[in-house]
Amino acid sequence: MTATHDQATDTSRADARRTQIRTAAADCFRQHGFHGTSIAQISKTAGMSTGHIYHYFENKEEIIADIVAQDLERLLTLTAELRAASDVKAAMIERAVEGVRANLDSSTAGLQMEIIAEAARNPHIAGIVRAADKQCRDSLAETIRATRRQAAGHEDNAATLAGMVEAISAMFEGLRIRAIRNPDIDRDGVVRVFRRMVSDLLTQT
Repeated sequence: MTATHDQATDTSRADARRTQIRTAAADCFRQHGFHGTSIAQISKTAGMSTGHIYHYFENKEEIIADIVAQDLERLLTLTAELRAASDVKAAMIERAVEGVRANLDSSTAGLQMEIIAEAARNPHIAGIVRAADKQCRDSLAETIRATRRQAAGHEDNAATLAGMVEAISAMFEGLRIRAIRNPDIDRDGVVRVFRRMVSDLLTQT
């Protein structure tokens, strides 16, 4: 067995452990809140010792940073896939369904709201969340540019793009609150409306 193979195995095992801890922590944060969750609780939920937890994460803030990083990676992958589509605008409208359903998932919504709440009172978490949001906004702006709005006579200056990005972000992120306030929301109905809203927003002057 080669050293390279051993390193790959160690990396794979470490990734699996981090995922296990991240999943357990997310469950605890949803149930008890950030401050109501202890490393001991995460340890029990993950089925490993507290020492093992500290081997991978120094504290709960590092676990939140890891959760945010995973979410960021998914969003950056999505926007990259949209830009690779033959018709970027059509792809954005079609895949709006994924964003609607993801943000209306009650467990996802609860976790995200807990992270945002902590960011409102914790400067370190705020920095992590804002840095990730900046990357998301930049990637979404690049994706909107790829819809070739300028070819249709639209002026896509920085202010216009920033406004569109904020509007789209607010639309989807607002669904997290609705998922908690109204768990019986008509998801299919919301998808239909969101597709029209995204289309209208992308064709505005």
